[in-house]
Amino acid sequence: MSIPYVTDIDPKYGNAVEVTPTIRRVVANNPGRFTFTGTGTYIVGRGQVAVIDPGPEDDEHIASILSAVGGEEITHIIVTHTHRDHSPASRPLQTATGAPIYGFGGHPTPPEDAAIRAKPTTWDSLLPTEEELEELLKSMPSAGKSDSEHDQDEPGDMSFTPDFEVGHGDTIAGGTWTLEVVHTPGHISNHLCFGYKEERSLFSGDHVMGWSTSVIPEPEGSMNEYMDSLKLLLDRNDKFFYPTHGPRIPDPINFTKSLITHRLDRERQILQCLKTGPKTIPELVTEMYQQTPHILYMAAGQSVFSHLVQLVENEMVSTEGNPTADGVFKTLGRA
Repeated sequence: MSIPYVTDIDPKYGNAVEVTPTIRRVVANNPGRFTFTGTGTYIVGRGQVAVIDPGPEDDEHIASILSAVGGEEITHIIVTHTHRDHSPASRPLQTATGAPIYGFGGHPTPPEDAAIRAKPTTWDSLLPTEEELEELLKSMPSAGKSDSEHDQDEPGDMSFTPDFEVGHGDTIAGGTWTLEVVHTPGHISNHLCFGYKEERSLFSGDHVMGWSTSVIPEPEGSMNEYMDSLKLLLDRNDKFFYPTHGPRIPDPINFTKSLITHRLDRERQILQCLKTGPKTIPELVTEMYQQTPHILYMAAGQSVFSHLVQLVENEMVSTEGNPTADGVFKTLGRA
């Protein structure tokens, strides 16, 4: 099953786009390899509204959110997770409005040895070239802003602290809207989605996006948790998913099924590649992603590493000691 990607979106930077009568979207001008056309901040409700994923700490974007709301009252600021393209604007938005901030908690801090294990030193062949980065910027529908924050990874918002910590099954309610909290670890351990009960839809953050698969970066992400979180969405009855990057996703349950199938195919592909002998992650990426633009190889390496950690945990692959990004992996022949 191929993934039915959805990519048609005009970001209309600085303007609020009415997606439905009670959902508006304002896209930040921060396009890049991990953000597509930029961070889509959602304004939910009318009169008394919630702001979901206020985005990066960018004065122009914050001003655009406030302008979109006009004379209405922002009563809730809600964050799906703590990457710096999602949560930092919550603080200045709170200063401007007084609204409380809701989220799962602070940015996860894995053990120091885990961070070291996940930091590759032998991935030079996967790095994008200067020419590739220049071409990327030219292709983005932006006003010329660079995306230096996202050149290598998705940095964490280490100073984020919500006023109210929420978890799976909690409810956040405003004047005309009700959001159900769905904990979906995988892309990052503190990732939340929010079910919009009045419109039977889900704000899916970076967990499910229409334009691309999600990067699952060890150690703050987990492939096992990601797969479980995808399966969790299959029990829902949503009409649409609204990701933070890109347009809304129609037929979201079948879309989610295609993501699960894709990940299982990648797992089988890794095991097939390892049948010919032990390999490093750059070797696996080069063999597996021959039809993928080289500029995406670093992100591919992160996902392959997460798959390998999962396969080691499930005793299907082995490596010397704990899995490391620079390790050599071999199959145990249990596929």
